[in-house]
Amino acid sequence: MPELPEVEVSRQGLLPHLRGKRVLAAAVRTARLRHEIPPELPRLLSGLTLQDIQRRGKYLVFDFGRGWLILHLGMSGSLRLVAPGTPPQKHDHFDLGFADTVMRLRDPRRFGTLVWTDERPEHHPLLAALGIEPLSPAFNGQWLHDAMRKRSAPVKPVLMDGHLLVGVGNIYASESLYHAGISPLRAANRISHGRCDLLAVAIRETLGASIAAGGSSVRDYVHSDGGAGCFQLSCAVYDRDGQACPACGTPVRITRQAGRSTYWCPSCQR
Repeated sequence: MPELPEVEVSRQGLLPHLRGKRVLAAAVRTARLRHEIPPELPRLLSGLTLQDIQRRGKYLVFDFGRGWLILHLGMSGSLRLVAPGTPPQKHDHFDLGFADTVMRLRDPRRFGTLVWTDERPEHHPLLAALGIEPLSPAFNGQWLHDAMRKRSAPVKPVLMDGHLLVGVGNIYASESLYHAGISPLRAANRISHGRCDLLAVAIRETLGASIAAGGSSVRDYVHSDGGAGCFQLSCAVYDRDGQACPACGTPVRITRQAGRSTYWCPSCQR
């Protein structure tokens, strides 16, 4: 699933090509993805000018001045810029057409989301309950320590709880805990203030490094120009079970937590 870095890379790739441009037409080729797509969406979008593209967690919010398009890439979605007149392929479900380019949503598994709202997007049910942005100034070790004091679950699933902290998916939780030297099996409320400071820094740095590397392309995710991210090539523990830890040489272990694979070094992470 595209996580915060992949969604941010998509936003940064689309913005210079689309901001300030007028929608000529929109095309919807499926009745629903995860949610029903409003049948009147092409009519609502036609003639509007795209003011900005923002990100909230793993959602992209397209600001048209008098309404907002909220988009989630789901498990397999990607956004690409194609030339006008490019024939759609089987899994191309939505087009947003401008004079010189078309933004095309491809979603083979159809777990994405595409909804329209006339209300402020932060009040929409999809966004209203989301947690803090890990790249925001408000996120730090003190906030993390306070947020985890009453949570006795293992820290890795806690970090992946979008109602607490948005966008820290499986890859980035494993890598952040490794760089902070914290075992993913440790109870969240048993992590000291000082180690929460280290973890907050590790989360910020891990997400920042992934954005700089174009995100992680481990399945379907590609950039708006069709290129792939390469952060997964530099992972210290993720998807490296049985391989040597880059710091100490101990074989990386794998276990399952909340239905997801967790990778860690039992020597470096306590």
